[in-house]
Order: sequence, then structure tokens, then C-alpha cells
Amino acid sequence: MNQNTLIKLLSDVASGKLAVNDAATRLLRLPIEDIDYAHIDHHRSLRKGFPEVIFGEGKTDDQISGIMDKLASQEDVVLVTRIDPDKAAKVLHHFPDAVYHQDARMLILEKQKLPKKGKGMIVVISAGTSDIPVAKEAYLTADAMANHVETIFDVGVAGIHRLFDHKTILEKASVLIVVAGMEGALPSVVAGLVKSPVIAVPTSVGYGVSLGGLTALFSMLSSCSSNVAVVNIDNGFGAGYVASTINQI
Repeated sequence: MNQNTLIKLLSDVASGKLAVNDAATRLLRLPIEDIDYAHIDHHRSLRKGFPEVIFGEGKTDDQISGIMDKLASQEDVVLVTRIDPDKAAKVLHHFPDAVYHQDARMLILEKQKLPKKGKGMIVVISAGTSDIPVAKEAYLTADAMANHVETIFDVGVAGIHRLFDHKTILEKASVLIVVAGMEGALPSVVAGLVKSPVIAVPTSVGYGVSLGGLTALFSMLSSCSSNVAVVNIDNGFGAGYVASTINQI
């Protein structure tokens, strides 16, 4: 339940449109709703400003649909991350208004677009084209959380001159998300050019000694640029969420 829903509920009680007992029944479900295989956290929007997000891996399409149904009854936006195309197709039968983004493996149901709340602009940058799926996950998350978000793709250190064409937008960003695999060098370069916080996202893109993203992770953790923070390997969602939190303070 978000703040607008709660205000409407209380207003309906005050105006006599809703009986006190009916309102009490709805509020009883506010903290947690137990549906056997999940405990829905309906209080999260009030507590954190955005509803619970569904992690699709390891869940069946029926479980995802069941959780979405409960969340959608009280929220304007529902996000599902890490959902494969087969599961998404089945979920879309239940929620035809939802949109599946296959490259980012995200499904988004927006009953209505949230008004922009961010103080500035978030810029999402990918080092290579192969890093775009993780970058898109970050972009879609930050966008769904009501921020102004821009993207710059394929400007990695193998052709660093490509990055400098975008210096103006880099300097305007309030938060930057930089996604890179291989040796993971791009976040340090970007952070050296700007004063804003840079959230570095290592990806599992790369050959042998990339070690599934560990090399990029270690490189980013070892950055000599002081305005870099790092999230987990391939965690575009986490980067988008943190960037939104910073941008809305």
C-alpha cells in the first residue's frame, strides 16, 4: 500500500464512503499477507517509498502471478526481475497490460506511470554492447522508480574517445551507473571525470580469467577514484534501486 492509497482509504472512511469495519479489514493486511508460499510485504511502499520487487528466478509462473496479483491490488507499479521468456509468456496471460523486456529479463506492470520524483538525472552507461542487458535492468528499475534516466551504450576503454563525446551529459548527471565486464576499467575513468557518485556494476562478460565477473568486481573495488561504489556481479536492479534512492534524497 502506497501513501496515496492509504490517504484515499482514510478519506473514504472520513466521508462515509467506506465502513470502519471494511477499512479495518484492509488495514489488517497492511504489514504482511500470507499466501502460503510467500509473505507479501504490503508495508514496503510506506516504509521505503517503493513496493516489494519479485525475484523471478526459482519461482514458478503461478507463484509469480500469485504474488503480482496481491501486489497489484494495492500498488501502481509491480516489477519482476530475472524472469525467463517462457515464464514471462505465461504470466502475461494473467496480466496482459504488463510489458516484458527480454534483454533485461524484466517484467513490469504499470497501472499508471508514477510522477517523476528524482532531484536530477540518472545516467546509465555500458562499456560494451554485451553489457547492455545488465545496463537495461538498471535503466528500467530507475525509470520505474520515477526518475529521469538517460543511457549511453558501448563507450568502453577499448575506444575511450567515444565516451568524451558525451561529457556534457556526464557532468549533468546527479548519479551515474557504469556497467562493465572484462577488466572493469570504465567506472574509474567515468568517476575521474565527474563529481557525482558513480555506481559500478561488474558483469560476467569476458574470457577465462574474467572468472565470471570476479576480475571486473575486484578492479572496481580497487578503484582509485573516490566517488565509486560497487554492487554485485550482474546486479543491474540493485544499481538502479540505489541510484534512485540517492537521486530522491
